[in-house]
Amino acid sequence: MSATQTLLSVTGLTKHYGAHLGCADVSFDLYPGEVVGIVGESGSGKTTLLNCLAGRLAPDEGRVQYTDRLGDSMDVHAMSESRRRFLMRTDWAFVHQNPRDGLRMAVSAGGNVGERLMAVGARHYGDIRSQAIDWLDKTEVDVGRVDDRPDTFSGGMQQRLQIARNLVTGPRLVFMDEPTGGLDVSVQARLLDLLRRLVAEMGLSAIIVTHDLAVARLLSHRLMVMRRGHVVEQGLTDQVLDDPQHAYTQLLVSSVLQP
Repeated sequence: MSATQTLLSVTGLTKHYGAHLGCADVSFDLYPGEVVGIVGESGSGKTTLLNCLAGRLAPDEGRVQYTDRLGDSMDVHAMSESRRRFLMRTDWAFVHQNPRDGLRMAVSAGGNVGERLMAVGARHYGDIRSQAIDWLDKTEVDVGRVDDRPDTFSGGMQQRLQIARNLVTGPRLVFMDEPTGGLDVSVQARLLDLLRRLVAEMGLSAIIVTHDLAVARLLSHRLMVMRRGHVVEQGLTDQVLDDPQHAYTQLLVSSVLQP
């Protein structure tokens, strides 16, 4: 793939909920190996945008074009549901804020990771288990708990398991919705270090929704700031956070810096 070829191209994406605006006229390109952060306060439209980008929510207007491994471009919202599900099992992954939304709680830790491998054709039990154990180790989950169910894990361990389940098939694009939300500070810090390492090692592209500017600074190359459904500012992450141009971005940054 050419280094300049877009992985995801978004044009004029708009979504309403009745009279309420979810997101309006959002356009941007995502390139291979790039991480884009979407920030804003609660209700700004960032999760609506993420769900539209991932094909989980149909927009009222606009297009999302994805370029696959062969270089072919496809309209995310025009493809069949079965094609979209296959894409989500192979090229794409989605990390939920609440790991319970992304895990099978009645299935063992190893089974959760192995299920995604089976979804792309893996059938040899020994190989599946070996890869599951390898990914538990990579995400710093105790491999001795491979046969334990996720509901016996802490919230931080559940999130690590969800990440292992998502990344085991080597996706190219990962959508993350507040991946460190609800975790205490020390757990957040370790999880962020893990995510940053895995994104770099695997050359992943990612779109990360967060209200935490520190998370955005640590993980993203570019930043989009949303307010009331609109992108009010975007640019290189350090540039946006160190020299915000829009009054709303200035307010967000100053509120974080205040003691």
